[in-house]
Amino acid sequence: MDLIHHRPPEARGGGPAVTDPVFLSPPDVGEVEESYLLRAFRAGRFDPEGPELGAFEREVAARVGVGHALGLSSGTAALHLALLTVGAGPGSVVVVPTLTFAATANAVTYTGAEPVFVDCDAATGNLDVDLLSDLLGRLAEAGRRVAAVLSVDINGRCADYDRLLPLCASTGVPVVEDAAQALGSTYRGRHAGTLGRVGIYSFSHNKVMTTSAGGMLVSDDAALVARARHLATQAREPVPHYEHRDVGYNYRLSTLLAALGRAQLSRLDAMIARRRALRDRYAQLFAAVPGTRILGAGDPGSNCWLTSVVVEPERAGWQAGQLAEHLVTRGVESRPMWKPMHRQPVYADQPAALTGVADRLFASSLSLPSGSALTGDQVDRVLTTISEFLQEHR
Repeated sequence: MDLIHHRPPEARGGGPAVTDPVFLSPPDVGEVEESYLLRAFRAGRFDPEGPELGAFEREVAARVGVGHALGLSSGTAALHLALLTVGAGPGSVVVVPTLTFAATANAVTYTGAEPVFVDCDAATGNLDVDLLSDLLGRLAEAGRRVAAVLSVDINGRCADYDRLLPLCASTGVPVVEDAAQALGSTYRGRHAGTLGRVGIYSFSHNKVMTTSAGGMLVSDDAALVARARHLATQAREPVPHYEHRDVGYNYRLSTLLAALGRAQLSRLDAMIARRRALRDRYAQLFAAVPGTRILGAGDPGSNCWLTSVVVEPERAGWQAGQLAEHLVTRGVESRPMWKPMHRQPVYADQPAALTGVADRLFASSLSLPSGSALTGDQVDRVLTTISEFLQEHR
């Protein structure tokens, strides 16, 4: 099966021209964002101490109900600092779900710690807590210091924190929550990103809320955020001249991008509502199709960043890759779930606790156009195209 990122012909530079390609999760920006950017531009304050960045941090913190927020240049930068502040470094290990984007594992390697991969739950794609329990026990027996467990909220659905948090607390291991995909999601009334000791968000171009590039670190731990803030500003000491006692990073978010983020935050609820409505339509379409299901369905707290359909070829009579190829001929972008980290050449030699679930999800799933910027006509076109495929493969 062809497991590439299936982009419309116009976008990937081949095949017939498509005048109206449908992308997976395009940015949802318009006049509101333009007005916020112009206001920030005309104010003439482009330094990190300008008013926009501080206001954006306070507004995100208030939105998710956390004490402190730190705007950063990317979600990856936020992960790097989060791991440093909980003690990840040479001689330690960090447990990472194998079903995730490379940035999650890469941030671990930046600290000098070693990633140890763990497989996922078949129903949600999130970290398998039963497998984690066994893994933490084996790491302890081997005398390894576990600096953190990195949980990833896949497609906007939160991990099983009712079980994960007590497990980690009992072993003294902090949870770093990678909520890059999950801003606006909730778990038992609490916001994604606020469930571990420290959490992060991504504002890259394809997220529910975007600043084109950027991220944020959030925590109720004031000292932790202060340390991250210090490291994010080249670790400059608070003296008139340039003084540095630590190796720091140039990780602060641009004030102009912070202005864009403030505009997006004002529209976040409406953007999530559109994604949820689109997921409902996909769920209705596939409900009568044998051998298919929506990954992580049934969670009212999910922001529905991406909707992924999982296909059992033996029951459905077709493969996810076949649907992807059909969509791309109609100018519709799709992609498989993440290729597991233990299958990536760069991490192939890392230790991993596996059940085969992540491998199966990668081979049998397809993420469908899910963006709030999709027009009604584009949504209808995607659904019609899928319906045509299903009719041909009955």
